[in-house]
Amino acid sequence: MNESYSDDYLRDILTRTKRVAVVGVSMNPVRPSYYVARYLALKGFKVVPVNPGHVGEMLFGQKVVGRLSDIEGHVDMVDIFRRSEHVPPIVDEALSAFPNLQTVWMQIGVVNEEAAEVARARGVEVIMNRCPKIEYQRLFGELRMGGFNTGVISSKL
Repeated sequence: MNESYSDDYLRDILTRTKRVAVVGVSMNPVRPSYYVARYLALKGFKVVPVNPGHVGEMLFGQKVVGRLSDIEGHVDMVDIFRRSEHVPPIVDEALSAFPNLQTVWMQIGVVNEEAAEVARARGVEVIMNRCPKIEYQRLFGELRMGGFNTGVISSKL
């Protein structure tokens, strides 16, 4: 499966999304789920960390919950950091917990067409095998040559 998404489509999702539940977030700062969630929080998204092994701990100013259904209020997007085979029950829970869910986002390497079809049938947009941090940086001009945010470019050649 190699879906393509237009830049306008991705930009629209990232612009209108305000609250993101990150399923499978790690407390370990070297793990991709940690630094993606941290980046989104630093960019102004309200990140709700979801990890049953760390319920009640604080991450990015938010209390970690064990399940999507433990989240009070709505979320706009569910960002999934779990293996592809674990996606269907996460999507089912998200659709049940958040009747106005806008987007299910599956991280790089995560693809589940069955779960995607269930979400789409409910009017929810689905992104698979992409990272919102990378797409945000690319679409909003934060990537530098080589695809990395280099910060300061050296004047020494």
